[in-house]
Amino acid sequence: MSGQVLDRVAHLPAGVSEDPGGFDLTAPDGTHYRVDLATGVLDPHNDLLANAVQGRRAVVFVSPTVDRLHGDRLRAYLSARTRPGQWTLHVVPTGEHHKTLAAVEHVCALAKADGLDRHGVMVAVGGGIVADVVGFAASIYARGIRYIKVNTTLVGQVDVGVGVKTGVNALQTKNMFGAYHPAHASLNDPAFLSTLPHREIRCGLAEIVKMAVILDADLFAALERHPDAFRRSGGGRPDHSHGELETYILRTSMRLMMEELCPNLQEHELARLVDFGHTFSPVVETAGGHRLEHGEAVAVDMALSAHLARLLGLADEDTCERVVRLLRRIGLPVFDPGTCTPELMTQALRASWQRRGRKLHLVVPTDIGKAAFVEELADVPEDVLRTALRALAADGERRDA
Repeated sequence: MSGQVLDRVAHLPAGVSEDPGGFDLTAPDGTHYRVDLATGVLDPHNDLLANAVQGRRAVVFVSPTVDRLHGDRLRAYLSARTRPGQWTLHVVPTGEHHKTLAAVEHVCALAKADGLDRHGVMVAVGGGIVADVVGFAASIYARGIRYIKVNTTLVGQVDVGVGVKTGVNALQTKNMFGAYHPAHASLNDPAFLSTLPHREIRCGLAEIVKMAVILDADLFAALERHPDAFRRSGGGRPDHSHGELETYILRTSMRLMMEELCPNLQEHELARLVDFGHTFSPVVETAGGHRLEHGEAVAVDMALSAHLARLLGLADEDTCERVVRLLRRIGLPVFDPGTCTPELMTQALRASWQRRGRKLHLVVPTDIGKAAFVEELADVPEDVLRTALRALAADGERRDA
């Protein structure tokens, strides 16, 4: 059944399978979940969300923006496809400053006040922050209940929506607290993307560039040819639902991410290629007071990591230049003067080293579509880091034709 999910099905072979409606993942430990990719998720005739709820008591959480753009359709769907009195909807604030334990407790308090029991389901409709907060709340509410993600942003669909991690920021650290809690269903409708501002599209593209750099040279080349993907328009609003290019980018990114996550779903192995762009970026975000969005900080991190790869002799100059140039052409920052200092970036390296079990596991490109790990702090000498930051500053001042 489309939209079914999370279960333990050890008889299925481990791996990711793809079909026209989405993807199924079965991890080596038997954890199984499905990610659906379909249009018209909030159309009352679409069964995906209703089948995922399965007649259970549902408490739905949306961001203010999602409520403004899609709230009427969501309420109409729930009214049409669930029994009267079986659902409630709450608008919760978003933004990194609201991604906290207090927000998780607030979600749990609302669910309890609505009478949600252990057989009920939480539903998160929105971007990555809503999914992270509600997913973490679901993982601890009554020691764990089901939750459903309806991902409305590009980052949500290619990153948060295909994984099992939930989390909130705490102790001046990004995603310090969290849990591995696969969603009962993850529903992704490309039509939602047509309502996103360009900045959010660019942030989603940063996560797509990440996957292309480390795993797929063809995807990278497609982005080089079309850095305006998901924003192409002849003067009107771009068509995100049916563009062949966008469909290819979306599906390829989702599949690549799931294939990388599958054998190491709960991160028992701390060296992960998908951490490309996620070594320096947590400090860029937090030290900058979240002035940069997550995807923008990831772009800065990828550019810095590309320069480090060049200076360490792990990648040639052309590879480094292509990575940085693509990020700039998409419109993403590659340098942040306020946080890209030797002191703060050294701090970022040490924090990652500590978090990753006293190994650095810094992911750097070795070619387009290939990557490697720099394992030790000593492998990134201070003078190399300073030289990379100077090159990054020069990149930040350049403009592409």
